[in-house]
Amino acid sequence: MILKEKAQAGTFESSDILIMVEPLEAGAGRKIELKSIVMQQYGDDILQQLHRELDALGVQDVRIIANDKGALALTISARLETAIKRSAGIKAS
Repeated sequence: MILKEKAQAGTFESSDILIMVEPLEAGAGRKIELKSIVMQQYGDDILQQLHRELDALGVQDVRIIANDKGALALTISARLETAIKRSAGIKAS
């Protein structure tokens, strides 16, 4: 998937995650910045989940800033997918 512009999804509310994505030039790779209130317990799991979702969406060159307030795995997936699709210019049907 080709990203075209900056985009975001989510909120700073409790039990949610705010994800901001920004396209990078080809070959730049993935740059993920994660802040989480549960970083010690689940930080590695959240990072792995973000990478799995990016793999599934076919996204390689992206900068992601994720600010987690204790979101569940399904919420993280939904927010990332929404932000990526917004960045790629894909409209919800």
